[in-house]
Amino acid sequence: MALQREQILSRLKSQIRITGHIIGVAVGAGITAKYALQGGADILLTLNSGRFRQMGQSSLAGWLPFANCNQMVKEFGTQEIIPIAKDTPVIFGLNATDPTIDLDQYIDLISTLGFAGINNFPTVGMLDGQFREALEEEGFSFEREIEAVRIAHNKNLFTLAFVFDAWQAKEMLNAGADLICAHLGLTKGGFIGAKKVLSLQSAKLLADEIFSACDQVGADTIKMIYGGPVKTPTDLSFMYNNTSTMGYIGGSSFERIPSEDAIINITRAFKQTGNIEQDELLVKMIEGVRNHYDYVEFIKEYVAVNYMNEVLFADLAHVAHISRSHLSALFRKEVGCTFPEYLTQIRISKAKEIMKFKHIKLNEIASMVGFGDYPHFSKTFKKVTGMPPEKYQMKHKHT
Repeated sequence: MALQREQILSRLKSQIRITGHIIGVAVGAGITAKYALQGGADILLTLNSGRFRQMGQSSLAGWLPFANCNQMVKEFGTQEIIPIAKDTPVIFGLNATDPTIDLDQYIDLISTLGFAGINNFPTVGMLDGQFREALEEEGFSFEREIEAVRIAHNKNLFTLAFVFDAWQAKEMLNAGADLICAHLGLTKGGFIGAKKVLSLQSAKLLADEIFSACDQVGADTIKMIYGGPVKTPTDLSFMYNNTSTMGYIGGSSFERIPSEDAIINITRAFKQTGNIEQDELLVKMIEGVRNHYDYVEFIKEYVAVNYMNEVLFADLAHVAHISRSHLSALFRKEVGCTFPEYLTQIRISKAKEIMKFKHIKLNEIASMVGFGDYPHFSKTFKKVTGMPPEKYQMKHKHT
């Protein structure tokens, strides 16, 4: 028996109050669902792209007519995911623009099969240009996805809406969406991940725009983010610290990318066992840093741990064995801002966290987050947040 909408909302909001955030995992197989639940997943999404990932294909396959996506989700969702999920809500990725189904009847079927709710996926929100225009002329539009959410809401099913701009967020909320997820595009990373994605800074601005629209409609909206440049816990920490997101939904970041790394490494380890000439450390020393090394991820991870200390970009470039100018260009392209701007954002975000939960002296906070003197901290804090630290601390003193 699927959880009722009110139960799901109560659980998710309680989790947000207790831990501050919730996690959703878009799964394509029972094994992913099983271990995602052990890791603490709060919601499971069954999306057709997840099934294609299990076939070794890109998530993009979910937008093309390689299979009947609703039938695909129905089959693996009922056979593999729902039996494992138990009391965790399983959300059906519904292709609402499918012209062969009656939305009202199909949503009844989804509920009967044991799914707790629906999500608009695959979504025409990912498409643009002449193809998007042609689809909408034929009625295959985002408005159809909004209608699906309205129908599901009226049937008391939980509704999770992927949106790509502020207008869509407002329309989905007016249709009764329980959770708004700012879709930041296909996930970057790994061997078959998207190559052209938003920078972290651009993703932050888009999330801010969408969440601001949500707040205009209702203050009680659950707000999450999905995909794009957010592929590691470090990236997510940046978004938590710089947006009002209450959680993260991931597919490739939980299922494909970790599997790629784990399977490659264990296969290589078995392959090289007993062969001194293939010793992995020696190979790395001979070949140097491999071509696909993620220099920008190295920097973000280093800053996440060492933000309170002096961090010199030139030193990081030296350690990574790459020129400072080239590393700077790579960083700005992926993150969307300069390294000093990124470091400042991280430090100010940490300061805000300390002010909210640990009421200690501001000059001590400045030192804790890496500022050498209080005047510099105060000036920077006001520039980033729009208010002096004294006022910010007073505002959040009793929260």
